[in-house]
Amino acid sequence: MTSVSPQHATVSVRPFQYRDLDEVSRLTASEADVEESGNLVDLGRQIQQIRRWYGPLRFLSLFPNPLQHFFCTYVAEQSGRLCGLIQVSPFNRTRSTWRVDRVIVGSVLPASGDQPLSMDVGSQLLRHCFQAIWEARTWLIEVDVNDTATLALYRHNGFQTLAKMTYWEINSEQLSVLAEREPDLPNFLPVGNADASLLHQLDTVSMPPLVRQVFDRHVIDFKTSLFKSVLSTLKHWVSHTDVVSGYVFEPQRKAAIGYFRLRLCRNGKHPHAAQLTVHPAYTWLYPELLAQMARVTKDVPSQSLCVASADYQPEREEYLEQLGAAQIGHTLMMSRSVWHKLRESKFSALEGLQLSDVLQSLQPSRKPVPGRFSLQSNLENHNSANKITPPDRAEEGKN
Repeated sequence: MTSVSPQHATVSVRPFQYRDLDEVSRLTASEADVEESGNLVDLGRQIQQIRRWYGPLRFLSLFPNPLQHFFCTYVAEQSGRLCGLIQVSPFNRTRSTWRVDRVIVGSVLPASGDQPLSMDVGSQLLRHCFQAIWEARTWLIEVDVNDTATLALYRHNGFQTLAKMTYWEINSEQLSVLAEREPDLPNFLPVGNADASLLHQLDTVSMPPLVRQVFDRHVIDFKTSLFKSVLSTLKHWVSHTDVVSGYVFEPQRKAAIGYFRLRLCRNGKHPHAAQLTVHPAYTWLYPELLAQMARVTKDVPSQSLCVASADYQPEREEYLEQLGAAQIGHTLMMSRSVWHKLRESKFSALEGLQLSDVLQSLQPSRKPVPGRFSLQSNLENHNSANKITPPDRAEEGKN
């Protein structure tokens, strides 16, 4: 599918191909010279993997599998030269919500005397994804608050703020202090596929309704298939990382009230990363879970720990401030629905219908004819019909 802007017909959008690897490397290198970004580093590593395994990955993209959308990328091309790139991926297992991982726009050649703006090319890439990926009902992005150009691009294309994210870093000295305390977690259990329903319930109750609707997670999102488990094991072995996870079970409510997933770096080159979920009614678990994670990090080289918090989690941010954690980043989580206009048009069409138009079979065929009704005569007829004759008078009548 090719999308062409009416103002700049020379710029077209198409799916990524193998011959674009060199151009994508050049495009990411030019962006990295302007601004150093961890996303560009990850993209460079993905390009190396694509160059090595393009044939098998291309074959796997033809049918449903965990690697089908490993490198779902579209490029903007002008006169045979790449001028933009967008990479997207499904956010949940049902693929109802998709995420824009990155949008990169390079220099664009003048066309018809006018030079296309970078926002025009970025908008064309976004709209192409909105149309090409038909199963995506909602789109999700996360962008740094200081990246004004990217924020303007997303707002121009209908994205609205969903939550404000803050990233915290707990240094190794603070982790050592936390690890000295024994956490009070009597019902701390390891995570398995049998606990998927409990984790889904915890994830549902830990976020506002709007965020829950955008994420659209189900029980299947918290299960790990055999293929994915083997793939994750190989990935952790290559990257020298390990994953430890656990949750706190409340026996009286038969529910999970706290969960963490800790990714450990065993070679000491990268900080540890933690994903933390706590029930809003059990915020006292924050010190206990962080102490448990700190004790786990004692078995690996000393390194800092990164944790994220949203603006709807004030207790977590308050505790991290008291702990002395450093704020290393602020981002905006934004979303955009692509089905809301269709739903509104359906509702507006139904609002014009009257009840008489819907329930035609309940309409009377003619007007009712008024008649007389006497309560006294009706009662007399009812009593005479129900009158019981005594047995002795019945025998006299026979004689």
